[in-house]
Amino acid sequence: MENTNGMETKDNRTRLLQCANELFYEKGYDAVGVQEIVVRAGLTKPTLYYYFGSKKGLLEALVAERFERLRGMYQALNERSMQKDLRIEEALHWMADIFCGFFEQDRHFYMLMMALFYSARGNEAYQTIQPYMVEFYDMVVRVFDRASDQLGNMYGRQRQFAIGFVGTISSYFLLHYERDPGEQERVDRQQISALVRQFMYGIFS
Repeated sequence: MENTNGMETKDNRTRLLQCANELFYEKGYDAVGVQEIVVRAGLTKPTLYYYFGSKKGLLEALVAERFERLRGMYQALNERSMQKDLRIEEALHWMADIFCGFFEQDRHFYMLMMALFYSARGNEAYQTIQPYMVEFYDMVVRVFDRASDQLGNMYGRQRQFAIGFVGTISSYFLLHYERDPGEQERVDRQQISALVRQFMYGIFS
């Protein structure tokens, strides 16, 4: 079996996660079987079961590992915001930059994350991603919460603003980059800044 000790063990696990990420993105979670994943990885089913137990266990590990990167990026923003009195415009530009950095690190996972969240509610893939997406939106809600003194009494509109903000940035990623799959992964920060300014105009108008 391929699951030997040391570096090879780590490489096998990493390879399975990467191949699953690619295949789930390309074909959708439900359309991909364990056999297809291990064939692409050049491994065997027992190796996958050794590390993850099942296809769902593989997805759970993939989501937990990749989302931890986003969580770390947000924590850095949170710490910076505590050190200075940020205006909402600056905070949203920073938040957009986090999304861009996360997307650039792993475009396939970002798109997969969004796709799974819009899958059928009884689907095990949705059930896996749902708590992470709630946390994802809550990160943005807290940005608006901290800006309540700048935006006035929002009457609970923080979540509405968060949904609009995430939707604006994610739609840009989807529409602009999926139009040309061969385009470089680097995000056009000027266009993102323009979207943030447009969003700000909307909430203040």
